[in-house]
Amino acid sequence: MTAQPTTVQSGNVYAHLQGLVREALAGMQRDGKLPADLAIGSFDVEAPRDAAHGDLACNAAMVLAKAAKMKPRDIAEALAAKLLEAPGIAKADVAGPGFLNITFEPAFWQGVVATILSRGPDFGRMDLGSMGAGEGARINVEYVSANPTGPMHVGHCRGAVFGDALANLLAFAGWDVTREYYINDAGGQVNVLARSVYLRYREALGETIGEIPEGLYPGDYLKPVGEDLVKVHGAALRDLPEDQWLPIVRDAAMTVMLQTIKDDLAALNITHDVFFSERSLTSGGRDQITAAIGALRDKGLIYEGRLPKPKGHDDEEWEDREQTLFKSTSFGDDEDRALMKSDGTYTYFAGDVAYHFDKLQRGYTQLVNVFGADHSGYVKRIKAAVKALSDGAAEIDIPLINLVTLSRAGVSVKMSKRAGTIVTLREVVDEVGRDPVRFMMLYRENNKLLDFDFVKVIEKSKDNPVFYVQYAHARCASVFRNVREVFPDLLLDASALQKVDLSRLDDAGELAIVKSLALFPKLTSEAARVREPHRVAFYLFELASAFHTQYARGNDLPQLRFIQEADRSLTAARCAMVAATQQVLSSGLAVLGVEAPLAMR
Repeated sequence: MTAQPTTVQSGNVYAHLQGLVREALAGMQRDGKLPADLAIGSFDVEAPRDAAHGDLACNAAMVLAKAAKMKPRDIAEALAAKLLEAPGIAKADVAGPGFLNITFEPAFWQGVVATILSRGPDFGRMDLGSMGAGEGARINVEYVSANPTGPMHVGHCRGAVFGDALANLLAFAGWDVTREYYINDAGGQVNVLARSVYLRYREALGETIGEIPEGLYPGDYLKPVGEDLVKVHGAALRDLPEDQWLPIVRDAAMTVMLQTIKDDLAALNITHDVFFSERSLTSGGRDQITAAIGALRDKGLIYEGRLPKPKGHDDEEWEDREQTLFKSTSFGDDEDRALMKSDGTYTYFAGDVAYHFDKLQRGYTQLVNVFGADHSGYVKRIKAAVKALSDGAAEIDIPLINLVTLSRAGVSVKMSKRAGTIVTLREVVDEVGRDPVRFMMLYRENNKLLDFDFVKVIEKSKDNPVFYVQYAHARCASVFRNVREVFPDLLLDASALQKVDLSRLDDAGELAIVKSLALFPKLTSEAARVREPHRVAFYLFELASAFHTQYARGNDLPQLRFIQEADRSLTAARCAMVAATQQVLSSGLAVLGVEAPLAMR
């Protein structure tokens, strides 16, 4: 008699085995084989390094041995015997000093296919609390936050894609995510922008402006802004003193630049829930900077003092003076930080403190700031400020995004056409498309240098990961189109396929695909917890590789082909596996913000 598939409701076999181990340990306590008062804490369930050792490995015996005052191998052997009573477990072997290797019955893995089809897009979501999911917790993810002084460049592109994919990943794993952009619309750089636009305004009026002065923005992208000012104001601004025309030009320029940024991000399918204005911290009758400093002062964390001269600072420019300082060293920073300049104005860091104080006041206790690697020096001071302002109740992660270099077939390229000295995000997206940009920006750890090759990212080969993964999804759709030609009445919807005889999935290659599918819930949960969306991209490539390999095996072994014209039942079972694979590929690509195509063009 064929064993019926064992279903795991969530499809998370790692959490399922954790539950079985906890039940077995509790049984051992009842049986007197473990101390009754032994606290069963956390332990790991992982895939073994060598697949020949089993399906999953558990270190519970190693973790509990010291507290139980027992040899880990003795615990492991008793645990193995207990686990063999659980449905779906075929073998439980003790390895080394006390590791436990578990092998499931094929019916268990076949049941995973039914679970994936049953849960559909929800496979891997929400019910992963024991494995690190968000469980509905609110989290604020701030990313991009580029100065609104010009179009997005390729450096912004990587941080934008990372932040957006991380937000998707956190939402998938159960967090309540707010996507935020901090508009740096206060300070000197926006006045420089205004003066640059004013020069283009005069040019639009017919003046010869000559070479753009050093210190102003030279890009041609500002010409339309100057032309629009002429349409609205005519020549009226030319005769006004700077203190009168500057705020008019600044506001007009900021409006255009911010819309340009939104349009550039939209080309990558990136949107934000909140655009937070830096100027709003000290406008509209409120002063969040004073309030934040006051909050720190109430905690005894503000004092008047002197800081040592920074290393490498020019002696002639150094001013040894008393300043208003924040005791950031009390919270892990390298030195205390100044909050006011010598002229009595606030430092840039004071604005950062106020901005994060505002986030805390909005109720966020989990924060993520995506910074460029050039801002690594700000990490400790920002973390110190959040810890101090929240009395340690809030957590902030600050992933750093390394640089991107551009090449074409290995040769370095420069593409600037209209933006002065920068390579724009839009130029890159327009040449190769959104999907290659997003996938390849994530196909490397965020803290490592990334080389983006315009030729390689559009190759139609296994050497191009985005093509290889998308092709796997399209190939799934192609299988279904071909099945309909052979079995036109075979129901291929998920509700029908989860009811077919999945015991027919008994080939080692098929089970390898299913085991890879079963990793998805744990993979996404852990990737969200450690803020590493690149893990999803790596996983999808491995899954696609397993699927393509099994498909190719059918070229040499006809009995392994997905469509068996003489065996309707086997074809249906393999269609169920294909549908489950397509679902996980689709979900994973959605996390990355990449299209899951039904056909490759």
